[in-house]
Amino acid sequence: MKNQKIRVENTHMRHIVLRALFILLFLLLLVALVSCTSSSTILTSSNTALVQTRGAPVCGSVRTAAVAQKQAAIETIKAGFDRYKIIDASSTNNVSVRSTAGSYHTTATARGNTYNAVTTYEPGIPIVSGRHEMSISIRMFHENEREAAQAIPAREILGPKWLELTKVGRIGTCAR
Repeated sequence: MKNQKIRVENTHMRHIVLRALFILLFLLLLVALVSCTSSSTILTSSNTALVQTRGAPVCGSVRTAAVAQKQAAIETIKAGFDRYKIIDASSTNNVSVRSTAGSYHTTATARGNTYNAVTTYEPGIPIVSGRHEMSISIRMFHENEREAAQAIPAREILGPKWLELTKVGRIGTCAR
């Protein structure tokens, strides 16, 4: 009997498809980083506000909180104040990771009375969903108010581009 090579599955084509899927996943993550946060603000009085920020899973809770703090600084300046204090805060997340089904590939060789098979497993693609949420209540102060000395300076939080950020009015990304 002649040596025969049995190929159970076309692994080359599968490899090309998986590579394309990983490239697509990378591009989706890149898009998520570019526009991964959103915020909304509710003025609760003339000098208090509630800032709510939502961040994509890739942002994590720390960077989502940093975006919320910058958004609080923007809202402070837009409202005509200079400083703010965080008087209450809460955070939550519902981020989860699931995986698509994996697959097995078997390559076998038959030679005479011997049969040799190799099976490899390729795990499925992870799918991340959910978001991080941060909610902060702030009290805003003018520079000349008595309690302003202990409050956070809004312009310092935003850095040298504070004017540009205030004109845009929102922080749309958690990237540093």
